[in-house]
Amino acid sequence: MPAAARRPVVTTITARINIGFGNTLHLRGEGPGLSWDRGVPMECIAADLWRFNLGESARGFAFKVLVNDLTWNSGPDYTVASGGVVNITPTFP
Repeated sequence: MPAAARRPVVTTITARINIGFGNTLHLRGEGPGLSWDRGVPMECIAADLWRFNLGESARGFAFKVLVNDLTWNSGPDYTVASGGVVNITPTFP
């Protein structure tokens, strides 16, 4: 019997917020593919819904979202375990 193909571990972050036409939501954080110094753009999948998929990691992720990679969301950092799914509704000052 052949070995089962290993499925990649994907961590999914979705944010429900309407930040206005022409703006982009970015992620900054800690974990593979993230940095606190420079954000990565999230994918806009609806007028008020953004998504980003992260690759496999031996540990979880800590992150914040930013509008146009400039304005940080209010409150503490968000966290998600590797392979988890997190749905957030960020607020901004």
